[in-house]
Amino acid sequence: MKTCSRPTWAAAAAMMHIAMPLRFALGVVVAVTLWTSGISADTRAVAASGMFGAERYSLDNGLEIVVLPNHRAPIVVHMVWYRVGAADDPVGKSGLAHFLEHLMFKGTPRYPDGEFSEIVARNGGRENAFTSSDYTGYFQRISKDRLALVMELEADRMRNLVLVEETVLPERDVVLEERSSRTDNNPGALLGERLNATLYARHPYGTPIIGWRHEIEQLTLDDAITFYDRHYAPDNAILVVAGDVTGPEVLALAEEYYGAIAPRDVPARVRPQEPPPIAPRRVTYVDPQVSEPSISRHFLAPSYVAGESQHAVPLQVLAELLGGKSTSRLYRDLVVEQGIAGWAGASYRPMALDRTSFAVYLSVKPGGDVAAAEAALDRAIDDLLTNGVTEKEVKAARDRMSASVFYALDSPSGIANIFGNAMVIGMDTVDVETWAERVAAVTVEDVMAAAQYVLQPARSVTGHLLPSGSEQ
Repeated sequence: MKTCSRPTWAAAAAMMHIAMPLRFALGVVVAVTLWTSGISADTRAVAASGMFGAERYSLDNGLEIVVLPNHRAPIVVHMVWYRVGAADDPVGKSGLAHFLEHLMFKGTPRYPDGEFSEIVARNGGRENAFTSSDYTGYFQRISKDRLALVMELEADRMRNLVLVEETVLPERDVVLEERSSRTDNNPGALLGERLNATLYARHPYGTPIIGWRHEIEQLTLDDAITFYDRHYAPDNAILVVAGDVTGPEVLALAEEYYGAIAPRDVPARVRPQEPPPIAPRRVTYVDPQVSEPSISRHFLAPSYVAGESQHAVPLQVLAELLGGKSTSRLYRDLVVEQGIAGWAGASYRPMALDRTSFAVYLSVKPGGDVAAAEAALDRAIDDLLTNGVTEKEVKAARDRMSASVFYALDSPSGIANIFGNAMVIGMDTVDVETWAERVAAVTVEDVMAAAQYVLQPARSVTGHLLPSGSEQ
């Protein structure tokens, strides 16, 4: 999710639920562990004995900790997630959360500019960072015996970041170049920005994570420092450590390196909310770089923690049923049977702090009729809403989603990402524990209720990406 040194807004998508198969992204997140409460010294502890053996703690300064033991190899993944993302950018300063993510590598009095990455590399590790609408994260993957080292480095920049004009302004140019290469020269990305801006009339999810160019150009040193001072603190962060560790080991190190950092009483996030949608909308983008037309339709949808969230798990099953693989309903109908599309599918992003989107999409075969392809997509949605889905389809989708949980055991990095994302949007541990059970309990009636609620024209934005010379 890039050509600059940090996998920011795009990298987050690749790492998390945007580009990752969605059944895996949420399938893993909540079939996790059975956590119970307890007290340990001055630290609240929650122990687990589930599939991933997760253990949860918190320090007196508010830092939350999740430990995910995996002793298959002597490596660890160390991640710090901040509860602040692009949707928390001040109005008129879009891209600030992402800009600060870049600046977090500019050094502290103890470790000047560039030393953070050099130290990690010299010790055989890898590190990077990412920004999404709801969070900003920093991670290192390194040998188990270097865990204390990366904790020291990360804790140091949580409080002691040094920013000056000489380093801030050149990095702003780096971000602008990233926008040029990743967005401004990518017709699909440009259309995606406008689709989001149209889907969200009021909510900041309609603003690009990387920011609008004219606003990035105006970001200042003072903007970055103010944002850092406001949001980067232990009481606004979650530490996730996965790999060849135990809970007591991680807790002792966390208390040593993070425990002395004072909290900042970070205020609760308050965002403008979306008004009820009243009419379907359309966005068309024509560009000579486009080789084949494509159509996508996005519907405003509830997430796991916002809106009519009882529909979230059934919507996951619906997305899997419609577009999870080449035997799914949309592919079979539009590609195999009608031959009108080269690809077709569906996606859903339920791990969001506010209302999210459910999408269906297709690529039109070269030389194909775009209007006819959209009409075929309309018929497919109408058929779903009129004639429903079958128990066989729902069971197959449920089974694929549940099976995906077991593949996660081989990836400490993937599990750390899932847990971090879940925690940072405020998911309850019970939600995490019971995901597989809730998937197994989804019925045909649940899927249809979710489909009837979400797949309404008034909730939608339809996007056309067309080559030059195409006719509507």
